[in-house]
Amino acid sequence: MTLYPQMIMDALQTVTYAGTKKNLIESGMVADQPAVAAPSADNEPWRVHVVLEFPRDTDPFLKSTVKAAEAAIKYHCGKDVVVEITTEFKSKPRPEVGKLLPQVKNVVAVSSGKGGVGKSTVSANLAIALARLGYKVGLLDADIFGPSMPKMFNVEDARPYAVNVDGRDLIEPIEAYGVKLLSIGFFVSPETATLWRGGMASNALKQLIADADWGELDYLILDTPPGTSDIHLTLLQTLAITGAVIVSTPQQVALADARKGIDMYRNEKVNVPILGLVENMAWFTPAELPTNRYYIFGKEGCKQLAEEMQVPLLSQIPLVQGICDSGDQGTPAALNSDSATGIAFINLAQAVVTVVNRRNKELPKTEIVGVKKS
Repeated sequence: MTLYPQMIMDALQTVTYAGTKKNLIESGMVADQPAVAAPSADNEPWRVHVVLEFPRDTDPFLKSTVKAAEAAIKYHCGKDVVVEITTEFKSKPRPEVGKLLPQVKNVVAVSSGKGGVGKSTVSANLAIALARLGYKVGLLDADIFGPSMPKMFNVEDARPYAVNVDGRDLIEPIEAYGVKLLSIGFFVSPETATLWRGGMASNALKQLIADADWGELDYLILDTPPGTSDIHLTLLQTLAITGAVIVSTPQQVALADARKGIDMYRNEKVNVPILGLVENMAWFTPAELPTNRYYIFGKEGCKQLAEEMQVPLLSQIPLVQGICDSGDQGTPAALNSDSATGIAFINLAQAVVTVVNRRNKELPKTEIVGVKKS
């Protein structure tokens, strides 16, 4: 048996690349003519070397395509042929963890131990308020299974596109109200449940972080999912988080979960500073009685927790119908700096700036949580 480069090309023509639904030759993925080496002795095999070029190093079809190419060559040219396949990438590889987002000065995680306490509302309004104060702000909707930011920013129909930056194909965030925004909600149907295992969700989140053109930012706000989960661990293993803002209502049930959220960040293996607490739905003020306060969920529960945990109480946000309505309409309350709620979120943003500056002055940079290999 004698092998020729064309025989290898013919074999590769039978392999379909799932990314284009075309074969490897039509997809232009064979970077150079295959190299064929004849055996130097009677009992030695033929050797084949092929270079396949993929769009990027994170290509989900890379491993399966390489295996299929090797199997096709052995099937068409002989099972004893030694096949070596080298991979190259059109796009530069993703920077390693620790070197991601070098132009982002501060990463602030907005977190809650319990769902339904208004964490996403606080995240959206905090980001907008920081932008209105003149800062460069990004907002990452890290709630993979319940993304809400596209609706809150009135950009549900927006679809991010790819841009080439320094040889890498990156996702361009959607910009609204002066905030750069990315959410898995831009890539999935809003009517369809996201039925993903933890690994798939974590990989999607990593792409939104590392494969996006965030550019230069003073603050990247992370709207994290409620509780403590794989998503939180992925964030802690991917980014050096400057600090965490914990959101809770004054209700004792919510405060119990808030304690767990604080404990997660204060864990000695995590060691992310708690910037402070936000007491959301602190009291109810009806529109017709703007000076009245009704403590529906309890009074000053977060204030007491902040004192107990020795962290600042950054803000007490009232329960006002307008906050809910503005979020549903895609015009968050922070856009109206004349309203009581708008002023409350501006004050929250100023408080966050103050505690972040103090934290950066007094504490060392947060270390990324290491990944233990078994």
